[in-house]
Amino acid sequence: MINKALFSSKTDQWATPQDFFAELDQEFHFDLDPCADESNHKTPEYFTKEQDGLLQDWSGRRVFCNPPYGRAIAAWVEKAYREGTKDGTIVVMLIPARTDTRYFHDFILHRSEIRFVPGRLKFGGASQSAPFPSMVVIFRGAGM
Repeated sequence: MINKALFSSKTDQWATPQDFFAELDQEFHFDLDPCADESNHKTPEYFTKEQDGLLQDWSGRRVFCNPPYGRAIAAWVEKAYREGTKDGTIVVMLIPARTDTRYFHDFILHRSEIRFVPGRLKFGGASQSAPFPSMVVIFRGAGM
């Protein structure tokens, strides 16, 4: 059964496909998921909505971030960029490939490594692909 909320504006949560995460984790060895909950976190250490990963320090961490895809996504991209400039820190984001946004031009373009995901991901075990393309954005601090 398809969760119709997954493909509508009723949710800004898009659960990362486990196989997609595992491939990235094999490369980056993540130790922090800053926007998760008890049922969808990808690393042993994570911040919940109540802990607000936007207010936490990510210094020296290997961060996987699949933020909420609503209006707050710009704040998450800016946070990932700023944290990703810190020594010994790497931040890998999975976000929609929206190259027309202000946050893309202000914080991603020419400031990160960008990997466009071929095709469309199937989030949260859905049977249908997402209605948008995705990209992986990598911010690397010194020494990473």
